[in-house]
Amino acid sequence: MFRQRTYDPMEIELNKSVQERILHAVLFEVVANVSIAFLLAWIMNVSVLQSGLLSVISAFTATGWNFIFNKCFDNIQKKYKFCRNFFVRSLHAVMFEAGLIIILVPAAMFTLNLSVQEAFWTEVGLVFFFLPYTLLFNWIYDYLRWIFVGRKVISVMKG
Repeated sequence: MFRQRTYDPMEIELNKSVQERILHAVLFEVVANVSIAFLLAWIMNVSVLQSGLLSVISAFTATGWNFIFNKCFDNIQKKYKFCRNFFVRSLHAVMFEAGLIIILVPAAMFTLNLSVQEAFWTEVGLVFFFLPYTLLFNWIYDYLRWIFVGRKVISVMKG
């Protein structure tokens, strides 16, 4: 008589509000940019003020890019219905970082007084931090989201 409702894990994964997308982007940037400000100052032998300024510029730029990129990525996933396995997460991280490098080269030139080539290689160097960070952060975020959001949705649907 009663039909058991089924759930689609992808639907739960992709059903994110604007507020959640903002939280995701802000968490990503705060953790990454605090770490990188000190690391960049130490590696490039520049003041923390200079690396901090680049970090703040990078944070605002990357936060906006993160929101736009992930919204587009989710739309593509909805259209083609693929799962976020290791390969897809890796591709996601590479595409995100490549776009960010292009966007941030002028900021690195200005704040660290670098040539175009030096700024480009500085941004490429930062990928060695941000590429694995992006992959791990999003993977952990998705896992924690499943624990705190996905399971609640399923229990409500089953209840």
